[in-house]
Amino acid sequence: MKLIDIINEGVEDPGIFKAIFLAGGPGSGKSFVGSELVGVPKGGFSKIDMSFAPSGVKLVASDPAFEYFLDKVGVDPKDLGNLTDEEFKQLTEPADSPRQKAKRVRDTAEKLYTKGRLGLLIDGTGDVYSKIKKKKIGLDNLGYDTYMIFINTSLDVALQRNAQRDRVLPDKMVKKIWTDVQKNLGRFQGLFKSNFKIIDNSEKRAPKRDKDAGVIIFPKMFYTAVKNFLNAPIKSRIAERWIKRQRELKKRTGM
Repeated sequence: MKLIDIINEGVEDPGIFKAIFLAGGPGSGKSFVGSELVGVPKGGFSKIDMSFAPSGVKLVASDPAFEYFLDKVGVDPKDLGNLTDEEFKQLTEPADSPRQKAKRVRDTAEKLYTKGRLGLLIDGTGDVYSKIKKKKIGLDNLGYDTYMIFINTSLDVALQRNAQRDRVLPDKMVKKIWTDVQKNLGRFQGLFKSNFKIIDNSEKRAPKRDKDAGVIIFPKMFYTAVKNFLNAPIKSRIAERWIKRQRELKKRTGM
């Protein structure tokens, strides 16, 4: 199925007009959370994948494309933590670098998904509050219901898990991102209000472990909260009017 066909079917898809933000630094276990709580296939975090999760949401993330472009220039993601500052900058800052190309891929996909008002799982660190706030307001204005899952860890655990990941970041970058994310926790709570959940993923005793070394035992309340959010009737009048127009258009055109 082509992406445009997926978008055209969006009006009848599960997850329509729902957006879940994931926030947490490197090594927090966001991919595990996305897989376990929201149903995004784990492969969706390691390759460019156009498939839906059973919940109807689409993954919005730059990391899969970043790893793809790193491979194209012959860089193993596991070696990122061993690069000099200058070498790392060359892979992440210039307009034609793997990181910037990956961001453009992510942004293009997100525009297509939101054009069809598809459900979104937005995978980010949350280290820059203004970016999350701007994106949330934009989605609110389109009629989306928004939610945030904040995956929290201690710095020691984040560093340990980062070292075990397939894509290892320099320790000083992990420390900076972790610090910035922690500063934003309270602000995110205020922004998302009741649609905000914190998961403490610092536990080491849980037996489950995924490729990113994320270890979580979810209380039932988290599954219930996410399921209720995704299955709840759409609240926005903007969304209701859009759905009505799309259904009328499909009826007229026979699509």
